[in-house]
Amino acid sequence: MTTAPRIAFLHTGAVVIAPVGQAARAALPDATFVNYLDDRIVADLGDPLRAASVPDRVVNLVRAARSAGADVVMLTCSSISHLAASTGAEVGIPVLRIDEAMADAAIEAGDRITVLATLPTTCAPTVALLRERAHIAGRTPEIGAEVIDGAFAAVSSGDRPTHDRLVAEAVQRVAAGADVVVLAQASMASAAEAAHVDVPVLTSIEPGIERLRATVATPSRDAAAGGGSRR
Repeated sequence: MTTAPRIAFLHTGAVVIAPVGQAARAALPDATFVNYLDDRIVADLGDPLRAASVPDRVVNLVRAARSAGADVVMLTCSSISHLAASTGAEVGIPVLRIDEAMADAAIEAGDRITVLATLPTTCAPTVALLRERAHIAGRTPEIGAEVIDGAFAAVSSGDRPTHDRLVAEAVQRVAAGADVVVLAQASMASAAEAAHVDVPVLTSIEPGIERLRATVATPSRDAAAGGGSRR
């Protein structure tokens, strides 16, 4: 890309806007960033009457980003990351997943992967992403997943210390049976430093933004269109 990129982030929770933006500005200081937020998506994914509306809503937000001049869109929510490929293909713009690079790192780290999430809607998409990336890498890891009760309610109410404590306690509890622990949501990143364990604890923001930086630095973005990198 020869001109300063315009990058859109699609969020499902306001809590991740600041940390994602901070990491993005550090990695891509010349870029312009635009945030799109639908803070009912996660709740509606659990509502049988509204869940079917989510793919079209994501498409419409990505289409709006393209209309506003975005060169690339990044989905910052693991609960919708599986929509990246289909959305990118429909709208005709690269749509990246913030958690894809983290998943690749987890596959490389070991064969026993434990996924921790604070939302039930995140577990299945994250496990599916790990299996997808493992298949591409020719690996067959053992993947377990667990939802941490009370952590999402805490961070949603502004109680970040309680969220981080609950997540750190869960990490310390599961680490003995894992080669690597994956924190499924970008909103969990702040808890990683509070967990003192002997295995890697992976989060999505830093590796996701690094992959974004590499993508926009590539002259041709055709390979990224429709959902991220391929091996």
